[in-house]
Amino acid sequence: MTTLVLESDPAIVNIHIVQDRMIIHLQDERELVIPIDWYPRLLHATDAERQNWELLGDGYAIHWPDLDEHIGVEGLLAGRRSGESEKSFQRWLAERNQ
Repeated sequence: MTTLVLESDPAIVNIHIVQDRMIIHLQDERELVIPIDWYPRLLHATDAERQNWELLGDGYAIHWPDLDEHIGVEGLLAGRRSGESEKSFQRWLAERNQ
C-alpha cells in the first residue's frame, strides 16, 4: 500500500469572492473554486463582510471576523461544506437580524 506524502502543507495565499463563488489561491499556484452556498454565513453576508477576511497562521485557514466564520484549507481540499448545524445557523441569523 502506498501513502501519500505531501512535499509541503497546503497554504492559502489569497482569496477572491466573485458573485456566488469563492476563488482560493494556494501557495503552490493551484486555485480552488468553491460555491458560496456551501457556507451559509458567507451566503447571507454583505459584500463588505465577505471582503473582510484574514488568513490565519501561514495560510492554514481563512477567518471572517464579522461573520464568525472560519474555513480551513484541508476542509476545502477535501470538498467539505460547512459543518454548522441548522439550529446554530438559525440562531446566528436571528441575532444578525436584530
